[in-house]
Amino acid sequence: MNIEELSRCFANLYPEELEKIGLFKKQIPYSKSELIFKQGTFAHHVFFIIDGIVKTYIQTDFDKQLNIKISTTGEFLAFNTVYGEKYYQYSASAIRNSTICMIEKDALLKLILSNPDFAYQINSRNMYDENRMLEIIRNISYKQMRGKLASTLLYIYEISQKSENIFPLLTRQDLAEFASINTESAIKILKEFEQEYIIELKNKDIVIKSLNKLDEISRKG
Repeated sequence: MNIEELSRCFANLYPEELEKIGLFKKQIPYSKSELIFKQGTFAHHVFFIIDGIVKTYIQTDFDKQLNIKISTTGEFLAFNTVYGEKYYQYSASAIRNSTICMIEKDALLKLILSNPDFAYQINSRNMYDENRMLEIIRNISYKQMRGKLASTLLYIYEISQKSENIFPLLTRQDLAEFASINTESAIKILKEFEQEYIIELKNKDIVIKSLNKLDEISRKG
C-alpha cells in the first residue's frame, strides 16, 4: 500500500507528477513511542501517515510537554514547514507501530504551486489544525481542570470514532498532557467521572457512558 492509494489528494496529480514525487519520498516504519521528528530541529521533510497513530506535542520545559494533536492514517505532519518554516515547531512520536512516508518539502511545494486542484485539497485537509490550536488555547486560558479533562476525552473519542479506539494506547500521563493538568489530578478526575456514571474505566481503556454530561462539563469549563 503506497502514498497515492491512501490519500485522495494525490489522485489529482498527473502521472508524471506522481512519478516525480516518488523520487523524493521514503517509507519508514516506526515502533510504538519512537520519535519521528523533534521540535527545534531543521525541517527538511513533511511526513505522511501511511498507517498508524501519532501524537504531536510541544516541549514546554526540560521535563514537561503539552500534547496538542493526535494524527491518524492519511494525515500529514509538519505540513506548515512547506511554506517556509525552517525548524519543526513541535515534536511527533508514534502512539503505536506506524508506517510513515517522508517527503522532501521543496518537492511538495513545487507540486502545490504547479497544480491548483492538488493545492486546494491538500491545504483544506490541514485547516483543521488551526481549529485544534484555538481549542487548546481555550482549554488552557478559561477552563478548570474538570472542563479541561472533559474536553480532552471528547477530543480523543471523536478521533477514535473516525479511526480506531485510541484510549487503550494512551497512558494517564498522556491524557494529563493533552488536558494541560498534572497526572495526579487527571487520575482523580477520571475516578470522579466514573463515580458520576459519565465514563467507565477498564484498565487503560475508557468507555464514554454519557457524551451529553461530558459535553456539558466541557462547555461550562
